[in-house]
Amino acid sequence: MQIDTMTARATTSESALRIHTKLLWGVAGLGIEALRQSRTAWLVYFYAPPSDAGQTARLSLIVVSLLLFGGKLFEAFVDTLIGYWSDRTTSRLGRRLPFILLASPPMALFAVLLFAPPARLHGGGVALYFFIALELFFLCNSLVSVPYEALMPEIALTSEERVSLSGWCVLFGVVGAGVGLIGSGLLISAFGYWAMALVMALLSLGGRAIGVTAVWKRARRDTPPTPLAFRTTLRFTFANRPFLAFLLSSVLFSTALAMLIGLLPYFVSSVLRKSDTGTWSSLLTAVGIGSMTLALPFFAWLARRTSNQQAYLVAMLASAVAFPVLFFAGLLPGISREAQALLALVIVGAPLAGVYLFPGPIIADLCDDEARTLGVRREGMFFSAQSFMDKVTEAFAPLLLGLILLLGNSRENVLGIRLVGPIAGLVVFAGYLLFRASYQREMDA
Repeated sequence: MQIDTMTARATTSESALRIHTKLLWGVAGLGIEALRQSRTAWLVYFYAPPSDAGQTARLSLIVVSLLLFGGKLFEAFVDTLIGYWSDRTTSRLGRRLPFILLASPPMALFAVLLFAPPARLHGGGVALYFFIALELFFLCNSLVSVPYEALMPEIALTSEERVSLSGWCVLFGVVGAGVGLIGSGLLISAFGYWAMALVMALLSLGGRAIGVTAVWKRARRDTPPTPLAFRTTLRFTFANRPFLAFLLSSVLFSTALAMLIGLLPYFVSSVLRKSDTGTWSSLLTAVGIGSMTLALPFFAWLARRTSNQQAYLVAMLASAVAFPVLFFAGLLPGISREAQALLALVIVGAPLAGVYLFPGPIIADLCDDEARTLGVRREGMFFSAQSFMDKVTEAFAPLLLGLILLLGNSRENVLGIRLVGPIAGLVVFAGYLLFRASYQREMDA
């Protein structure tokens, strides 16, 4: 009966999302990406800068990588529990909103504290502080992000609306990534790391508030809690083959991209040999984001001409080819290192648009397909399963980045820095092959 009711709503004009709702929901993505990308770009570098960067290392690179690895594993496990918890929650505000409202302020607080270790701490004290602040941030972030993502199938009831909503999220997310990656470097150069972290945390907090306000009336209060036991709901989720194939391809891409983002300060400092690491990292990021923004209409057009899955495959393959280009930046004779780096970021940035455009709508449609079979809605579990796998795999990104950089991360030896691009390309190519095989089986069936 619940599924029939939602289907009926989707066919009425009242359920159509208005443009201002899409815009405000997209604005939330600006703050989310600003915080996420600034943290990804600078957290490792803040605690473990290269020896020739002119900064004192707070921890060794391997220690930071291991702590981030353990923190990501913890966050991944918590995501699954929170997804299951939100599916089973009943309140006057529905299943998702209470989590978002209560956990957003402490999430912003711990995002700032990550970049503000007390000056009196050294060695093991810094490591303990970093680990505690990191775990508390990850816990609060999971309490916010999993229910927030699970709102999409509730507020956009048709596939067409979901693609449109996702498009606005990607567009504002690109702006947010620019704010986070470009603005973070400029803020660090002007005011320091603590001020940068504070600005990004406030942007994230404000963005969530705007997004929730925009969909406050559309978030369902009457969806019954999922009656399935935790073990049963896990089994149903990971037995869904189309979902699993998409999930694995998506998280492999996320791992590769996180490695490249974390690489940028090292690339600027050691390959380009720039002392103003923040400014040049921001400039390169701006070029990559601009290239991605310009490519968005192409991938939207390609999806209309073929399908979301086909366009996604094209973007994955293009990324696998583009990422290794970073290996050659600065090696070509007769062209300045700076010009080669800028061109490399144009090439790397373009296919990112297609990979970011389709995950939300595809997962939302899979939720609908399962709901028609089981008669229950488990958006929280689906999106938390994606988050779980994403973070388990992404947990390897700082660890893998750190291990690769051990092969050379200074101006005298840049081998490790150059190898990150080709290795990231291989990771994405593996994701492409997995999704292509699953998609081909569906087409053959």
